[in-house]
Amino acid sequence: MSATTSQKGTATTVAPTGPLEIAVSGGVVRGVERARLGMRHWRGIPYAAPPVGSLRFRSPRPVVPWQGVRDASEFGPIAMQSRDGNFIGASRTATMSEDCLTINVLRPATDVQGLPVMVFVHGGAYSVGSSAEHPRNGEALVREGGVVYVSFNYRLGALGYLDFTRFSTPERPLESNLGLRDQVAALEWVRDNIAAFGGDPANVTLFGESAGANAVTTLMATPAARGLFARAIAQSAPANAIYLPEMTAVWAEEFVELLTESIDTDGVESTSDDIAGQVLADAAAAELVEAAVSLTLKTPDAHPGTIVLSPVIDGDFLPERPLDAFKEGRAAPVPLIIGTNDREGSLFTGRLDILATTPKRIRAIFSRTKKGARKAIKAEYPGLPAKRAAADFGGDYAFWYPTVKVAERHARYHPVHFYRFDIAPRLVRLAGFDATHGLELYAIFDRMNGWFGRTMTALGGRRAFLGASRRMRAHWLAFARDGRVDETEWPRYDDDERLTLIIDKSDRVESDPRGSRRLAWQAFVPHV
Repeated sequence: MSATTSQKGTATTVAPTGPLEIAVSGGVVRGVERARLGMRHWRGIPYAAPPVGSLRFRSPRPVVPWQGVRDASEFGPIAMQSRDGNFIGASRTATMSEDCLTINVLRPATDVQGLPVMVFVHGGAYSVGSSAEHPRNGEALVREGGVVYVSFNYRLGALGYLDFTRFSTPERPLESNLGLRDQVAALEWVRDNIAAFGGDPANVTLFGESAGANAVTTLMATPAARGLFARAIAQSAPANAIYLPEMTAVWAEEFVELLTESIDTDGVESTSDDIAGQVLADAAAAELVEAAVSLTLKTPDAHPGTIVLSPVIDGDFLPERPLDAFKEGRAAPVPLIIGTNDREGSLFTGRLDILATTPKRIRAIFSRTKKGARKAIKAEYPGLPAKRAAADFGGDYAFWYPTVKVAERHARYHPVHFYRFDIAPRLVRLAGFDATHGLELYAIFDRMNGWFGRTMTALGGRRAFLGASRRMRAHWLAFARDGRVDETEWPRYDDDERLTLIIDKSDRVESDPRGSRRLAWQAFVPHV
């Protein structure tokens, strides 16, 4: 398919010439027709200027325009990340770059306009991951629900989720919450451009998992994101992993010390704030990545119960803790689906172990509360700090209980539907993981035909898991259409009955599941 050009002075403009050529912010992009799947896709479209050079550690800037038709058949480079850190990073063949702020669109191969839009924020502890990690994500949602599916990359690690503003100077300004700012820029791109792809910019569902769900709950409390989405879904959100600048300043100093230990700084003292800013500006991106890995490995024991790569309450872009915004009714006035998996913490073993799961870390958390509360919480995890009990304690501390607080607080002002994902194939249960962190992604994105999906069901449970997957996607898609689900199957959540959809071999609704555990945590956690 070709494009026509016309001269206007020295500028060249390009007019789209078919359904695959779309005019977006910056120019024209050409996508791909996937006739066998009945879909069209556009990949690797810039939604902001490359955050490189003087724009490193700065908020995203407008897209740099291009001439001619830009090929949008392939994913763009992924955010800088470690391939060998404590989390499973990018494959050896994936191209990484600081120039990573690109967005992807997948839609049905029809000319229907005004389709619901689903924007997914990938997880990965704000350390790893990308929109290209699972290239077929979104296909089942587009095929079954006729939606427009959008995914994007955002800055990770030290480049996106450490707060270096203590080292900012007028000559070398540094800004906070860069990954969060990238996410707002991506949503602004959707608002401005998605109609050209057949999507309805007033009907956007924002959803994400893990760190991506933390992004969802945080964006609900971010003033700049207000009005950019009509509803939200948060899957396994560590919703309270948001920290005050006093804490993030400590991490920034620790990071710079680790960085200067690993690179040649010509004997410069890292304690000088202006010099530290220069070191950050001059370091290679790979050096920043490796120092972030070192800090991530150190933090769970140095600062138990925290997740170092997280947004900061900077008083400006993110003015308050999201949980406080939910409590006071200041969060985005949109309906919400939110929930967790049955045993979130069981995944976090070995190099993934960043949660409060060791005796030392658990003791540190218990030291923050009263003896009576400690006794109540220990009763909910028999054998603590034995391995299984510790995994459940750590998972509940990071994911489940903050999720309960978001749900009960938001439900006082806007519709909330709460779920727990319980189903797991037999092999996964035998391995001791059960319905662990991230397992529901195989249901939402219909990943069970891949090698890992088939391996999980090698000992049975495939039919039941596929059935639960279809039901779950149906709920998500109904919600994306108009913000509602079938309340005869899934009633609203409130802090009286606490009706919760349990997604299992056969779905059911329970009132306040694990109510005694919830009450124990309510007395135990002083900062939620």
